[in-house]
Amino acid sequence: MNKQEQEATSNASNTPQGDLVFTVNAEQVAEAIKESGCAVTAVDHDGVVRLHSASQGIGFQVLWGNALSAGEYVDLTLSCPLRVEGGTLPEGMLSDWHRSKRFARVAQHGDFVVLEMDVLVAGGVSPRHLTVMVQVWNQMMGQFFQYLRNFSQPAASAPSVAENAPEASLAAEASAEVATA
Repeated sequence: MNKQEQEATSNASNTPQGDLVFTVNAEQVAEAIKESGCAVTAVDHDGVVRLHSASQGIGFQVLWGNALSAGEYVDLTLSCPLRVEGGTLPEGMLSDWHRSKRFARVAQHGDFVVLEMDVLVAGGVSPRHLTVMVQVWNQMMGQFFQYLRNFSQPAASAPSVAENAPEASLAAEASAEVATA
């Protein structure tokens, strides 16, 4: 083990539990989103704070997972729903994404394609981990939109994918075109 690895191991094992986050709330996640370079809007909906933001000019939202107590969660999902205009996506497009990428998944639900990434804090993570996970999410969004633009298919025309913005109020009017071969 080299000196750098020893320092990293030593620092990790000496981290007091007080420095770890075991649950997250809207304020902590909003701060992580801001630290990653994005604006964020908190909207109270029936007593639950919903967070909306945008990356790459496209809106995304935070979906809360398992609540440990009111407003405190052990996991969350970053979600970017996109409406498919002009039909369905080309065959193999989603499975090709899953074969080549990690961290974020894509699913088709009717007229929507949803890019999602789970963030888990159960067991404890550093506050910096939340910011890094949002940065990874921002990168995954950018890679997905580039993937949509550059995807080749044999058909003469392809549908476009446009942002679904009914809940993502910060999102700019944008669409990602699926490139044709």
